This record gives sequence, structure tokens and C-alpha cells, in this order.
Amino acid sequence: MNAPTNPVRFELDGREIDAQPGETILLAARRAGVDIPHLCYTDGMRADGNCRACVVEIDGERVLAPSCCRAPKPGMKVKATSERARASQRLVLELLRADVPAAAEKPDSELAHWCDELGVTDSRFAPRAQPQPDRSHPGIAVDLAACIQCTRCVRACREVQVNDVIGLARRGADTAIVFDFDDAMGTSSCVGCGECVQACPTGALLPAALADFPGTSADAAVPRPGGPFAAKPEAGALPVEPAAPLAKPAMRAIDSLCPYCGVGCQMTYHVAGDGPAAKIVHVEGRDGPANAGRLCVKGRYGFGYPRHAHRLTTPLIRKPGIPKAVDLDPSNPLAAFREATWDEALDFAAAGLARIKAAHGPHALAGFGSAKGSNEEAYLFQKLVRVGFGTHNVDHCTRLCHASSVAALLEGIGSGAVSNPVRDVEFADVIVVIGANPASNHPVAASFMKNAVERGAKLVLMDPRETPLARHAHRFLQFRPDADVTLLLSLACVIIDEGLTDDAFIAARTTGFDAFRTAALAFPPERVEAITGIPAETVREVARLYARSPNSMIFWGMGISQHIHGTDNSRCLIALALMTGQIGRRGTGLHPLRGQNNVQGASDAGLIPMMFPDYQHVADPAVRAKFETLWGTKLSDRPGLTVVEIMDAALAGDIRGMYIEGENPAMSDPDLAHARAALAGLDHLVVQDLFLTETAMLADVILPASSLMEKTGSFTNTDRLVQLSQPVLPLPGDARPDWWIIQSIAQRLGLAWDYAGPAEIFDELRRALPSYAGITWAALETEGAVVAPKFAEDEPSQPVLFEADFPTPSGRARFVAVGPLPAAELPDADYPMVLTTGRVLEHWHTGSMTRRADVLDALEPLPWCSVHPDDLAAQAIESGARVRLETRRGAIVLEARADEAVQRGSVFMPFCYVEAAANLLTQPALDPFGKIPEFKYCAVKLSAESRAQA
Repeated sequence: MNAPTNPVRFELDGREIDAQPGETILLAARRAGVDIPHLCYTDGMRADGNCRACVVEIDGERVLAPSCCRAPKPGMKVKATSERARASQRLVLELLRADVPAAAEKPDSELAHWCDELGVTDSRFAPRAQPQPDRSHPGIAVDLAACIQCTRCVRACREVQVNDVIGLARRGADTAIVFDFDDAMGTSSCVGCGECVQACPTGALLPAALADFPGTSADAAVPRPGGPFAAKPEAGALPVEPAAPLAKPAMRAIDSLCPYCGVGCQMTYHVAGDGPAAKIVHVEGRDGPANAGRLCVKGRYGFGYPRHAHRLTTPLIRKPGIPKAVDLDPSNPLAAFREATWDEALDFAAAGLARIKAAHGPHALAGFGSAKGSNEEAYLFQKLVRVGFGTHNVDHCTRLCHASSVAALLEGIGSGAVSNPVRDVEFADVIVVIGANPASNHPVAASFMKNAVERGAKLVLMDPRETPLARHAHRFLQFRPDADVTLLLSLACVIIDEGLTDDAFIAARTTGFDAFRTAALAFPPERVEAITGIPAETVREVARLYARSPNSMIFWGMGISQHIHGTDNSRCLIALALMTGQIGRRGTGLHPLRGQNNVQGASDAGLIPMMFPDYQHVADPAVRAKFETLWGTKLSDRPGLTVVEIMDAALAGDIRGMYIEGENPAMSDPDLAHARAALAGLDHLVVQDLFLTETAMLADVILPASSLMEKTGSFTNTDRLVQLSQPVLPLPGDARPDWWIIQSIAQRLGLAWDYAGPAEIFDELRRALPSYAGITWAALETEGAVVAPKFAEDEPSQPVLFEADFPTPSGRARFVAVGPLPAAELPDADYPMVLTTGRVLEHWHTGSMTRRADVLDALEPLPWCSVHPDDLAAQAIESGARVRLETRRGAIVLEARADEAVQRGSVFMPFCYVEAAANLLTQPALDPFGKIPEFKYCAVKLSAESRAQA
């Protein structure tokens, strides 16, 4: 039954007002301009009604009522400012203030605000015994002397983020907020999301940087581990200035976006100081469509890198005769370069590219764009490579994360984007997560999944490693590494064999089912149980659950895509959705979770070697003619090379020059020895970045660029949501906006570009991308976010795709029959274990940003790998000991952590640590369709470090 839609009219302090359906007295009063005191209530959280600061008088009722959790009724007479209500409100505030000593009370807290509003200056009541402050966590300052036990932090942790770290312990006057089993915050299982900090009304929980402000800087409050990014920089880097107290605690709030994963959280940055002295002090989540005010530890505390001492602020040119090497002198890493003016550096960069083009032709050049940059920068960069270089040799990080997913999606349903937004889990009855670890890689998205489980949805998690979502899962299928396709085909087999397919959907909206049906029926779960490691009855139960559910939704990550059979994995997931009709409506569909903040937008904008913007094929003469008209030039009909193919061509001498903007292939590519040799062998390498990355160390010229906190631009998140960023900080030193640098290179290559800024570039981008044609810069500025595709300004956006048809020539989706293929490299007697790599909660991608954010690096400062305790015991290795990991391509030494979440015979390690670079070990075998490397599987040998040295 639908809820009533008529407003409820009632009387508040003598005047009639209307409450909307489901609205409380507190919220209705606020809309009417009456702000009732409240402390335990905050927007977006369940009302608890325990502080009683918001009590009101209701005619005909003996006791006062908490307005935060009381709904008005028609004709009800409410008094929020009567003497009786005010006396009670003041008494509550006075009692609470007695528990908060003056030294602990924060002057701008909500408690202080309401005490000021109601004239409560001090308290007649005796204070309680006060706990000591806790500064054990690098990002969160705990001072429970300021705690009023409103339980907002408990609800934030348990009900919003569903992390279950914070609780109430003991009874009566001894009741206290605790972390886990009364641990210190820093030793608890806290994941640092800061939801509790954002919820706290008194400052009992504060960002550590804000607790020290004014006074010592945030950097001084966090211990530095002394890792590879602690070295003092030389020429070309941001100068280090001693921390000094600021004159007054004045901050301005600036709305922008998070620079990390594809969730696309909206944030408010609180900035102190002006000009070069400006710095971000703390961050809060905004109520954006993707995050609803939530953040994770990276978004909350990862804002320090733009002002890190290693920041490049002056153009640099390699000194003559200095060999190219990644292992530069750590005491003076910039000694291989000299400072240059912008004109000199740009002239040098462009001249080298032009010289190679003249001598060896356009296809001797290549470019890597960035998914960390804006849509405008991505569009401009791919246009430069295609028009200025004369080649389609342009790619970016999607080749290393979701290229196989995009290949399968374009082939199967005609679109490489997600069908439904993350928050559609609200409408899902079954949520399948496979080959992804959202709790670490997309924590805000994971929080919505956990909320859905709390609501009653069933979560099915499938992964070779037991990730944190497993404890929320209805069923966890820990299948054997490399058994993805076999497991998915066995699920399809059950659905087909038991008649659970949606035959009407298949007949009306798909092609190719018969061939897929034949392929799937060859893999009944009983036959492949020994291969997958999953009991047949569990497979059957999950298949029935997914197929029979009113609404089932699939999420996947790089555990699916980063295989030589990654495209086949994705084809199977697409087939599961199509054969059951679980696509085209709320709470269903297919969602490959995007890893970087603008990987969707960068792909849309054309950073793909075989496709123009909006996935239009370069080999299609009609498409090529369209772009030749738009750009006023003749374009090559030869599809470009992908990331790994470019490296192979560089090592072979076919690629002679490269322009790399914001990417770090010397850390992110597989078989790094191979990749680094390819980069070092180039005749000319131009790198545009924030720091002296491992790739920049091999450059001939380095151009200091802008971070997200310093730029204006549009970004497209994993939900296809286009959002604007705006500058939070001024550019440091002589660094420049990325779009300006790209345009300056283009001008020196003879292109008459004269864009005034990102808005003008976006206007051209709209003409190149039909799916963005209806999105205007003005709409982004006024609305804050617009969902793509939007084909015309007067047409609606499409948050849910494929409701009626698919964007294929026939309007039908396509099944593709597949069969299992083994990994390119299997364990053997010499290398008996399986290595898989991935990201961790505290760090991101190659670590160039998060490891220069002090709080994040303090939380996870050193490289490590996870190994099953039995595998460590078999070699008499203790957890925490240093081990040697070796593959056929290289070896590294790092800490081993015993972890039962990893299967026996497997090793997991993050790839963000330069001291132990995982990609020195990985192998470059490619998926034949997506051309993505097999990062998730190679043969490895583990041994104790002492034995290895012996």
C-alpha cells in the first residue's frame, strides 16, 4: 500500500504549519523556520530520542515528547517555545554541559551552539570523572571528556557504515563509549571512515588535524614512518616550511569532489590560510547522489598530498649524459634534472615529439592519458594524440583494470557503462559481488550494500579471498583461483537445467542463446565441484536465489577482469543477467565497479586506441569522417596500440617517443623490468605529473601539473554521474593546469588551439559525444550532477539503462558462448603457489598520492603480503617475518602476515609499495579481446628471507 501523500496540518507555537508524510515535528518545524534544540538527532540517521534536548509540549499529553521521533497528527497543538518546554530544554543542556569540562568543550560544537541559543552559560551540577584523551589514531582525536553519550557515533558506525566498532559499555554512571572491547581507537578495528567524527555534536571525536588547529600543523600530529617519500626534495619541488600557528581559527568551506575511487563522493574541504599558505585542515562528506554524506578513510584523511614536500612546482629537463634509471639517489632524487622555464620545457617537449614524427612517422609516437584528470583533459589529450601526433596510439588505465569488462559489455549489450547506479541496491533483493573487494576499494559503495543487507536483501559474495563483506553475506563462495568461468557456467547450467530462465525476455530482447545454452549445460555443478571448490548444492542454491529473486544485481571488479579470460568472465555475468531478465529496471543489472575517480569519463572521452570518444570505432569510415569534420583534419584509419602493446613496441624500437600525463606505468604495468626498460629506451619521454614518480624518473622533460584540489573540471563516476570539481587550493609554485599544458604542447606542434578553459572544452566534448550532448556546463554548475547518457537538453537522463532495448544495431543483447581457459602461467614444482595482487583500504593505485598523505601512510606504512597460516607454518615462518617472493620475472622481499582469508597455496599482496613493487612479479599475458594483462594470477615461490639470502 502506498503511503499517504497529503500533508499533515498541525499547530506549532500558535500558527498552523504542514508536515510532509513521514516527517517528524522537529523536521516540520525546521522547514517552517523554527529550529528546536537537538543533539542526539542528525539528518540522515535514525532518530534515537535519547538526549531529550528537543522535547516539546503537546496539548492533552501529560509528559513532554521528543520532537525528533514524534510524528505530528492532524490538529495536534505543539509548543516548542513554551516556558515548560524551554525550562526542560535548558535543564537538559545544563546537565549535559556539566559532563563536559571547559577544557574539553569545543567552542563551535553543537552543544555550545544550543547552550548559547538558550542562554545556558554554566551548570549547577557536579561533573563526572573524566577519561584521558586518546591520540592513538593518526586521523582521529578522541576526547571522551566532551562526550554526552548521544550515541550518534554508535549509530553512524553501526547503522550507516555498518562497521560495528563503536558501542556502549557498562551501566549507569559508568556507561561509556568504547571501541571494540574497550580498545584505544588506534588499536581497534576502526577503518577510519570518520562517519563518527562527522556525526559527533561536541568534538569528543574530531579530525586529528582540527584538534591541533590552530597550533602545530596536521603533519606534525602524525608520525612519519620514514619511508621512500620522506626524503627532502631538491630543485623543482615544493619548499618545506616550518609549521607555525595560524593567527586565528578561520576557515572557509569549499565544495568539490574526492580524488580517489570511482564512487565519486562529494565533499566539503575546510581550508585555512590564503595563497601559498593555504592548506586543507579537514574534510566532510556532502549529501551527494553517490555518497549521501559518507566518506571512507582515503576521502576523509587523504587530502595532504597536494602540499607534500615532494610536490613538483617547476618544469625540469634531464641533464645531458645522465642515464635513465628508476633507482635514483634517494638523498637527491632530482639531481638528474635541471630547472627550466615553461617556455623552454614546452619547446623542448614538443620539439622532441615533432622530431620523431618527422623521422619515423606518426605511429612512432604514443600517449598515455589519465583517469585521475577531468573529462576535458582526457578529451583534449586524446585529440592531441590523434590530431597532433597523427596516430591512435593513446590509452589509459582502463586497459589495466576493466578493458575486458568494457569489451564484453560493448559486444553483448552495446554499452561499456554500468546499467544501474550503486545505490540501486536499495531496490535489490539479491546482490551478487564477484571478484571485487568494495569494503577496501569502494568503501562508501560497500556501506550501501551493507545497508541493503540490514534491510533484508541477500548478499552473495564470490571470491578466492575472504574479504570483509563476507561476514555480511548470505552465502560466500570461496572458489579456487582461476575457476571463474567454470563456476559461472555451472550457475548458468543450473538456471537453464531447472527452467529458471526468462524465456519471454530471451525471445524478445536477445540473440545467441542457443549456443550459450549448449556451452553452459556441459558444466553441471556436480561435475565441476572439484575444479571450483564449491559444493554443488551451494551452487544450485545460489543459482535459484539469483534467478527467482524479483530483483537481482551483479557487481564485479578486477578479480573478474584482470585475467586472460577476463572478457569470458564478463560474458558469463552478462549471460546470467540476460537469461533471467535481471536487467533494465531498478535493483537489477550489471555494474563493473570503476577503480579510479574518472576512469568512466576518460573512457567516454576517447582515451582508447581503437575508439573515438563515445566508443565510436576508428576503423569506421563514417565515424572517422565525422571527427575529421569536427576537428578539421585528416585522421589515420589504423587502430592504435594498447598499453602493453605500446611497451612491447617501445622495447622493439617501433615506438620512439611518448607523452604520459598522470599515469605511472613504471609501477602499474605488469613485468616492470620489461616496462621500465621500454620507457628508458625511448628517444624522448615527456611526463606530466605531480611528483617525481617512477615513470617521471625516466623522463627527458617533466611538466608539473595540477591535482584535483586545484582544478576546475567535470568527472564521471562509476554510476555515469557527471559532476564538477572546483579549486580548493591555489596551484603551488609554477605548476599549471593540465588542460593548459596539453594545449601548449598542441600549439607548439602547429595546432591552432585557443581554448579559454574547461567550460569551452566541455562544449566541444558535447558535440563529440552523443551521450553527453544534453549536458551543459551551466547545468553542471546549477544542478551539481547530471547522469549520462543525456542525448538532448530537453530529454531526461537515464540512471537505469536498457529498460526497453539495447543500444545495438538490432536493439537486442547478444549471448556469447564461452568455455574455460587455464591461466597463462600455472604453478609447478619450481613456483608452487599462486600470486594475486590488489588494492588495500588505506592506499590507492600506485601509491603516488596516498603514500604522500600522512594519515594514510601512517596507517599502512610498509609493504606486506597475506599468506595462509598453514603455508607459513610449513616453512617455519612466523607471521610478521620478512619473506622473499619470486616469480620468473623478479623477486621482492617484504613482511608476511598470516591470514586465513587467503586460501592455502595462494599469496595476496598490494601493488602500491615501490619498495616491494608487486608488478616486478606479475606477467604480461593479455586477454585477446580486452588486451588486459593477467594481474590476478601467476606462479610464485615463497621462502624465508634468511634462506633466500643463504
